[in-house]
Amino acid sequence: MLSTQRVYLTSAAIIVSLVALGAAFPKAFASTAATLLSSLSRYFGWFYLLSVFVFVVFLLVLAFSKYGKIRLGPQDSTPDYSLFSWLSMLLSAGFGVGLVFYGMAEPMLHLQEPPHGLAEPGTRQAAALAIQYSFFHWGVNQWAAFTLVGLIIAFFQFRKDRPGLVSTMVEPALRDLPRRQIASDTLDVMAVIATVTGVATSLGLGVLQMNGGLESVFGWPNDVWSKVGILGAMFLCYMASSYTGLDRGIRILSNLNMVLCLTLMAYMLITGPTVRIFDVFVNGLGDYFGNFIEMALTIPPFERGDWMDRFTVFYWAWVIAWSPFVGTFVARVSRGRTIKEFVFGVLLVPPLLACAWIAVFGGTALDLDLTQNAGLAAVVHNDVASGLFKMYEMLPYGYLLSGLTMVLLFIFLVTSADSATYIVAQMTDQGSLNPPLKKRLTWGVLISAICITLISAGGLKGLQSAALLAALPFALVLFLMVIVLVRELREDRRNMLLDLYHRNEGTPVGGDPFEAEEFTDLAPEEKIRRRLTAVNRTPPG
Repeated sequence: MLSTQRVYLTSAAIIVSLVALGAAFPKAFASTAATLLSSLSRYFGWFYLLSVFVFVVFLLVLAFSKYGKIRLGPQDSTPDYSLFSWLSMLLSAGFGVGLVFYGMAEPMLHLQEPPHGLAEPGTRQAAALAIQYSFFHWGVNQWAAFTLVGLIIAFFQFRKDRPGLVSTMVEPALRDLPRRQIASDTLDVMAVIATVTGVATSLGLGVLQMNGGLESVFGWPNDVWSKVGILGAMFLCYMASSYTGLDRGIRILSNLNMVLCLTLMAYMLITGPTVRIFDVFVNGLGDYFGNFIEMALTIPPFERGDWMDRFTVFYWAWVIAWSPFVGTFVARVSRGRTIKEFVFGVLLVPPLLACAWIAVFGGTALDLDLTQNAGLAAVVHNDVASGLFKMYEMLPYGYLLSGLTMVLLFIFLVTSADSATYIVAQMTDQGSLNPPLKKRLTWGVLISAICITLISAGGLKGLQSAALLAALPFALVLFLMVIVLVRELREDRRNMLLDLYHRNEGTPVGGDPFEAEEFTDLAPEEKIRRRLTAVNRTPPG
């Protein structure tokens, strides 16, 4: 029994130890978090940027390749969910909390502190750069790690009928190791720790913003006990949602969240500076795509300040750390889709909606600051979590908007936590598609505990440091998973063509000439003789 629970017991013990250390030595925990954030960013920032860029290129090449038509499941399977429900669940699990937290705040932070010092603070040039880099941080690159992990897990789980575990993805590379089981368990524990840390970071951002909203609107105290209360309410709700299962609880809440998102965006677009928002969106996309490679690979070696560490490096580490969770969840809801459909759906659609959200909320905030001297940049600089609610105070029905946003945040928190407990329980139950409720409850408690520990001990820096630390080893695992995937795809395609060959009585159907030639039953000498005959044949006439 214990042999089948090694990953569960080991990863739970590590998380419990971290919670205990944070609670017993909060100052030392916070100091260590700050040191880690600085050191990891300094020495490994280049690695995070290069990794994410390579993932983007690999996914796009794969989608357009001959493997793009392979389905994530039997070749005659169909998707389990409608397109709307599928995209809704991707958005709720993927970036909902973080986008609401940073969607308005990040452009304002960049307005006051332009990226890489490329403009004067507070100017229109700084505003354009703010939108450009906000699109970059929430665009294709952010979803590359999610898409990659989701694709690999879905391929092995539904196409190869193997457990949806990280160790399963790299099993072909571990076959010759003398202690293969230890290596497999280690990889699964790493994935669990990365997932719990990444989810705790996202939940922590959401809790910080909800507390900021409750303070701005209702005068609630902004302290640890308020955050504990928010987490407690969230815990009760996502445990109730867990009872209903994936097909009911998460799907219904995700669809509700999508409706709330679109409603808020439509209201802000109609009542706000509509034309300017459209200008911001189109111009931002142009700047984003026009400078994509430069932004993706830019690490100014002599730049002063820590802008790069606090934004780009943190974002990429965060999404790598969060990728086992989001990837596993995305895989779970994507059975039956082709690789091309999966890549374009996951890699392009959510980022496009994210850019639209930033254009609406960030564009409105920038317009208020640049045309009315609203001072929102200063508010965000002092407290990122309350900036959005301060902007609402300047708009019609601001009180209602604040209420809807807090409902949206809360549901995002519940769906993210609900999805996370399901996925982590699955990862610690040998990849079972229906992990036991006791494991989901256990991980719900531990995720909430590590979240409040990071908030109370290190605040935003604690959350950032945890993401950076968890992402570093897992990024190396992702590269190993890519190598294994390419090998498996090649073998899968060869088997499909070989099956066609046999079903069509030896006719080399499909594939390129080199693949077709592999399947002929002729001796090598006969292949050479026929090839020479074909080359030397005299053309008719």
